[in-house]
Amino acid sequence: MQQEILKVTNAEKYFGNGSVVTRALDGISFAVNKGEFVAVMGASGSGKTTLLNVIATIEPLSSGEIAVDGTVLSQLKEEHLAAFRRDKLGFIFQEYNLLDTLTVEENIVLPLNLRRTDTETTRMELERVSGALGVTDQLKKFPHELSGGQRQRVACARAVITSPAVILADEPTGALDSKNSRNLMELFRLMNGSLGSTILMVTHDAGVASYSDRVIFLRDGKIFTEIYCGGRARGEFYGDILAGMAASGGEGDAV
Repeated sequence: MQQEILKVTNAEKYFGNGSVVTRALDGISFAVNKGEFVAVMGASGSGKTTLLNVIATIEPLSSGEIAVDGTVLSQLKEEHLAAFRRDKLGFIFQEYNLLDTLTVEENIVLPLNLRRTDTETTRMELERVSGALGVTDQLKKFPHELSGGQRQRVACARAVITSPAVILADEPTGALDSKNSRNLMELFRLMNGSLGSTILMVTHDAGVASYSDRVIFLRDGKIFTEIYCGGRARGEFYGDILAGMAASGGEGDAV
């Protein structure tokens, strides 16, 4: 039996007040199972960034419910939100968000240090993720000494080192060229397969989305349609994603 890691139920998010109200999310419901890699797509203004923000607890829902690994987010007290984000969520952004004054190793283990994880466990987890993601040789370097692709690998290692329930990726290839975008998505597949990471990724790029297991298309704050890979060849899945984008009003690139 598959385990639901993320469950979104009738999620609604409004901005504004009085007679001028924008529904960024309009009754969205879906679930993500443990070990699933899901992409979210849609035209500008479709609600995909807002969806990521409410799951990340950056913004509260107006109504509805979101649960991550059995925890209902609306029931978390403000003082517990930071610990929840640190322990249950991993984040990967297109800007990397690495600290320039820390080495690669220090950047990767920062979430464990904030959790006050013991030294031996920290060392073992560092070896595990740095080896799996191919950054062991860069551990003593600083971010400015790395290429864009290497910095994104480090950001991925930092995101998975706490074994979070869900990794949230917001346009992760946005700052990369086509070659490094392909390399990063192969890395995502590795994280998803070998490390068992559950990934929810927002992207505008059909080629990037074709690496996922499922694509959810949003339009006007609602789920327009969903497309499953179902073990098909990536090229075939990519074609279906392009068709889905055309129907939902988005545009895509090839990776």
